[in-house]
Amino acid sequence: MSEQAMKPGRRVKALAGRLIPYLLAVVASFVAAGIFIAAMGFDVPKAYATIFFTSFKSPNGFVQTLLKFVPLLLQALAFTVPLAAGKFNIGGEGQLIVGAIGATAVGILFAGLPPVLLLPMVILAGLLFGGLWAAIPAWLLYRFGINEILTTVLMNFISFSLIDYVATAVWRDPAAGHPTTIPIGAGGELPLLISRPPLHSGIILAVAIAAAVYVYTNRTAAGYELVATGANPRASMVYGINVRRMFLLSLILGGTLAGLSGAIEVAGVQHRLIEGLQSNYLPLGLIIGLISRGNSLAVPFVAFFIAVLEVGASAMQRTMMIPVEMVFIVEALVLLFVLLSDVVRSASLWDRRQ
Repeated sequence: MSEQAMKPGRRVKALAGRLIPYLLAVVASFVAAGIFIAAMGFDVPKAYATIFFTSFKSPNGFVQTLLKFVPLLLQALAFTVPLAAGKFNIGGEGQLIVGAIGATAVGILFAGLPPVLLLPMVILAGLLFGGLWAAIPAWLLYRFGINEILTTVLMNFISFSLIDYVATAVWRDPAAGHPTTIPIGAGGELPLLISRPPLHSGIILAVAIAAAVYVYTNRTAAGYELVATGANPRASMVYGINVRRMFLLSLILGGTLAGLSGAIEVAGVQHRLIEGLQSNYLPLGLIIGLISRGNSLAVPFVAFFIAVLEVGASAMQRTMMIPVEMVFIVEALVLLFVLLSDVVRSASLWDRRQ
């Protein structure tokens, strides 16, 4: 057999060698969680059937999964892009909120514009506001060397007060019993792909952004500099890469992606600003990014898997009265076992070299 003919086989074997430990980690996490569910007196097979198949049993379940998938995908990318440069963006929640505030402000102030103008302005406002919010901790890191983990987390808390102020004092909807603004203009709403159940076209935008991130980080010189910075900042500096600028750029790009998730939530789902629209997307985005090991190609698949778990968890809580926190345990165990599989694999490779 020629060398070229063997290459595809070797690639498949190498891919299987990478995937099998992760699959085993996922199975182990569900076995461990199943023990907890059984100990609580619930039917484990029925619980897992509810988790896995709710997203696919009806059109509504599948649409709800896709609606969860969009912000989870963008929040995960908002974490993994800075991670590629060795930086940790823990401010995706605040960047989503501020992006949503920017999108709402444009959607209300220019409500009379036609969709061809207003919708791009709403989306661009989310991108810009999210990027600017991330630029603050990025600048503090660039100028003073302040750790980005601390500053991005603190910026989240500021955003909580900001959304409360906008939703209760600036554009408050007097008919709402919860901090909520008046609606944005109809021209700022994302078109629907299907109307029943409603699925907005933001999913196309999110998938296109994910593809663009993959191309940027894996197929461009600028992306190579970003990844090289994260792999070895000292060597990158020796070869002429402005490492501090890469840190700054990566955090701003992450904030831009998180801001986009806020704009899509406003333009596609809520059509207004609602306090709490960020849900639990930040911790789930971090989990997705860590399970993916920062691999931008794996992020969409892991994000869809987590979206399936989230929708299934809600159905499990409604139908079986199992606490929804059980799925949080499953997700945490998946992450734990994936990280452990990496440790075991690294240890086995080390032993082989000895």
